Amino acid sequence: MTTWPTPGSPDEITAFAELQTRVPELYHALSRDPRTPQTVVIVPSLSMDKRELAKITGVYHYEERMLVNLMLLRQPRTRLIYVTSQQLDPVVVDYYLALLPGVPTSHARSRLVMLHCNDRSNLPLTQKILERPRLMARIRREVRDVEKAHMVCFNSSDLERSLAVRLGLPLNSVDPALNDLGTKSGCREVFRAAGVDLPFGFERLRTPEEVAECLMEIKQRDPAARRAVVKLNEGFSGEGNALFYYEDLDASAGRDVLKGRILDRLDRLKFEAPQETWPAFAEKYQDMGGVVEAFVEGEHKVSPSAQCRVNAVGEPQVISTHDQVLGGPSGQVFLGCTFPAADTYRMAIQESGAKVADELARRGVIGRFGVDYVSVRQPDGTWRHVAIEVNLRKGGTTHPFLTLKFLTAGQYNMEDGLFYAPSGRPKYYFATDTLQEERYRGLRAEDLVDISVYHGLHFHGPSERGVVFHLIGALSEFGKLGVVAIGDNLQQARFLYKQTIQVLDEETGPGGHL
Repeated sequence: MTTWPTPGSPDEITAFAELQTRVPELYHALSRDPRTPQTVVIVPSLSMDKRELAKITGVYHYEERMLVNLMLLRQPRTRLIYVTSQQLDPVVVDYYLALLPGVPTSHARSRLVMLHCNDRSNLPLTQKILERPRLMARIRREVRDVEKAHMVCFNSSDLERSLAVRLGLPLNSVDPALNDLGTKSGCREVFRAAGVDLPFGFERLRTPEEVAECLMEIKQRDPAARRAVVKLNEGFSGEGNALFYYEDLDASAGRDVLKGRILDRLDRLKFEAPQETWPAFAEKYQDMGGVVEAFVEGEHKVSPSAQCRVNAVGEPQVISTHDQVLGGPSGQVFLGCTFPAADTYRMAIQESGAKVADELARRGVIGRFGVDYVSVRQPDGTWRHVAIEVNLRKGGTTHPFLTLKFLTAGQYNMEDGLFYAPSGRPKYYFATDTLQEERYRGLRAEDLVDISVYHGLHFHGPSERGVVFHLIGALSEFGKLGVVAIGDNLQQARFLYKQTIQVLDEETGPGGHL
């Protein structure tokens, strides 16, 4: 029996560091010749706090979001090993393979290995794999040349480091030792170092007393403040956030009096997640820490983001900008996005994102990440962009952009912040992970494909327009679906999305054809 280093031990950390030295060499080889043989092991584990993940409907189906990486199979010598908790519907896999431009499906399928744990529990996928030595042995057998192979994941944690060491594969993602930079506390420190604007606030907090102290400081600094935000360090998609309303609290009261009154009212926090409670929130806050920030007020507000990447040789770049579509009780929950961000501030977001990417690269980060902003239009028509979060992982804006890039083989233009297909046309999209209706429950993957083809929704390569679905596995059980609607302008992309909803509603309504 093989003896592995103890998780988190100096021996494991040393072994991981040695593996990581292979990543730049493989990057250079592929840059010189995309036909270089390689094997990519995809482990789409959401290795995050399970209490936060439990807030997301059908969360285990989010392992499907990285199926967009099947389009790497357009590189003729690339081999993929995709591991999931449960076996995926073959129709879903076929759906993605059929999207490959210029590659026979049979050729792509011969280079794809799908493996699963047969385990729908709420444990992270990576943990499930680590608990299955025979599955790890199977993965190692499928990797034909470990010197030309690497692993990719949704986010990297200590679990992914252990798996990388046991598989003998480098991880093309951020070193788990740097994950603090992506927490709500860590990113505030990164923003300061990068010289970008951020909300007045405090980080590295744990206790209700510290939260009350900082809420008091915000009110003392701005007596007109109506509310402030309390965030869990490892909250996900905005659902780890809560609002504190000052209501009748007066900043002129003594500091001790004001702090005491705030402390007494912490159980009145307004949570973004509908099932959250103060006792549960306080327990998680103690466990993982958090921040308190002044709420960014404004009559005209938007929520853009910059998607960035530091490649395997440490070069930072901005690869896209988006406007986020937010919902929830106070508009802090991520629902979807549009690409690109608006003309009036797109380049400013790109510039600010580049500063953050530079700082994270300086600290050793590699991989993809997003920087979220709250932007407020000023009286003179300009915009103030306030950085509020770094998602040090593949997030809700990652797979839509990769979908566009893989389908069209186009390029993002740093000069104007637009994406151009080889035809020379700029491309736009509207994307969401949260299209959900009770009436959609019971629709199988083959039903969705049939509806899409019948109504002409399916992405059409020659026109470079149409709809691509994801999270298809969540449709039958939860009535939930992801959509990327690609068009020649944003109005067309939105029209395609609305048309998709109209079609699905008609097909699942009383007069549907099912």
